Amino acid sequence: MGKLSRRELAALVEEATVDTYDEHEELSALFTAVEENLAVPFSTSVLGAEVTVRGIDLSLDGRIVALCTRGEFRQTIGLLDLQLPEPAPDGAEWVEAYRYYWTQ
Repeated sequence: MGKLSRRELAALVEEATVDTYDEHEELSALFTAVEENLAVPFSTSVLGAEVTVRGIDLSLDGRIVALCTRGEFRQTIGLLDLQLPEPAPDGAEWVEAYRYYWTQ
């Protein structure tokens, strides 16, 4: 995946949130878009350790988080903080759209 322009990211956010009425619905719509499009599992690095991203979830505090495993250990990492591998998995543009949404 090549780096998307701000215009392309804004279009993805608009596509996901077109029928929403408030921030809660926007977040739910973006979560659905990421969940439906991000190809999991994939491996990436968190604080220098290789982990496997097994899925994503919506946390109780309203963040989209990655469900990460390393051996028997499991941890959630905020999607805003997750480093995507190179090459990025299919659907990673939705992660970037979510990040763009939070910078607006």
